[in-house]
Amino acid sequence: MGNPKGVRRDSEALQKLEERRFLAAQLLGQGVPQAEVARRVRASRQSVSRWAQHLEQGGRRALRKAGRAGRKPRLSATDLRRIERGLKRGPEALGYETSLWTSWRVAHLIETECGVHYHPSQAWRILQQLGWSCQRPVGGALERDEAKVRQWKRKRWPEIKKNAKNRAAPSSSSTKAD
Repeated sequence: MGNPKGVRRDSEALQKLEERRFLAAQLLGQGVPQAEVARRVRASRQSVSRWAQHLEQGGRRALRKAGRAGRKPRLSATDLRRIERGLKRGPEALGYETSLWTSWRVAHLIETECGVHYHPSQAWRILQQLGWSCQRPVGGALERDEAKVRQWKRKRWPEIKKNAKNRAAPSSSSTKAD
């Protein structure tokens, strides 16, 4: 059955379930009836019956938990630390003119530091794994003239607002109620 889409496996929970199956195997080996085993390990009788079949066919090894799901990560813990140090140095260290990290730049950093190619759309997953988040740049545009902005808001915007055309234009939506 597995986990719902997007839900990761909880390794601690899987470990506890494996321990419960091993306890059931031990009790079954001592000749305890399946119904009693189910009660003691707090499992359904159907589960204990299935465990007994697995135990009979493949021994205790058949009751072990499943291995990890999916591919193994291509970046080690050392690689992740190296990427984090590169992120802290800033994109200028890679030769970029601005101090903004983009997905393309992060992918370039990963390839430069670790030799592993990631598509820019996947580079953000690495940032999230490292605890980094999307941020807006500090400050505004260098070309911004606050006096002109105030003047525009005070004079031009009211004119535009007063002369707005088609304020209540009819909708062409077929889903709009009549």
